[in-house]
Amino acid sequence: QVQLVESGGGLVQPGGSLRLSCAASELIFSTYNMRWYRQAPGKQREFVAVISSGGTTSYADSVKGRFTISRDNAKNTVSLLMNRLKLEDTAVYICSALSRSGMEYWGKGTLVTISS
Repeated sequence: QVQLVESGGGLVQPGGSLRLSCAASELIFSTYNMRWYRQAPGKQREFVAVISSGGTTSYADSVKGRFTISRDNAKNTVSLLMNRLKLEDTAVYICSALSRSGMEYWGKGTLVTISS
């Protein structure tokens, strides 16, 4: 089965940086569009960033200029580098993989907490 496992979450002070990783298995990774979502307590899940199978990236306005998504097809990994973190970035960050046939798979998430 396709498996996505996030890592790298933790507690960071405002203005700090953190790098999240998502390791994928049991899929032809290079053919999948990879996305990061986040869900804060009491709020709906929101889109954060996407990188296509061809390497094209796109970001939510709330993180544009601060976050960078990247992928390493040789390692079956997608990463999210988060800079200049804000209190409102606190959320569970979730990795997803979208196949060309339209199947989408989800990880279980990793918690990022921004606090002084």
